[in-house]
Amino acid sequence: MGRLVSGKEHKSGYETNPKHLLRVLPAGRRIKISVDGETIAESSDALELFEGEYAPVFYLPRKDVLMGKLTPTASHTWCPYKGEASYWKIDAEGGDIQDAVWSYEDPFVEMAEIKDHMAFYPNKVTIEAD
Repeated sequence: MGRLVSGKEHKSGYETNPKHLLRVLPAGRRIKISVDGETIAESSDALELFEGEYAPVFYLPRKDVLMGKLTPTASHTWCPYKGEASYWKIDAEGGDIQDAVWSYEDPFVEMAEIKDHMAFYPNKVTIEAD
């Protein structure tokens, strides 16, 4: 039975839809995130999350993200397979980019691999994969 890493009780989507496929794999290449030419994150240890029909998403370790360029926002969303997502804005030279980054601070145990990783909306940043 799924539960949050912290031990909070909540049913995960796997209990009602155990065939929903999520795969987390090492990205196997260097991932660079930038805004207007300024690097915000860069990692050779990124993960790539594959979920159903959605486009794959890169999750970069927090240690490889310039967290000083991010400010938490009040935004949160819920995924029945990963848990609650928290959001950050990017403090960019050209202006703030609202809710451009998200992470699962306390993901369901099935997705514990993405804890302490950050994901970026590809329509708000430039993502390079070498």
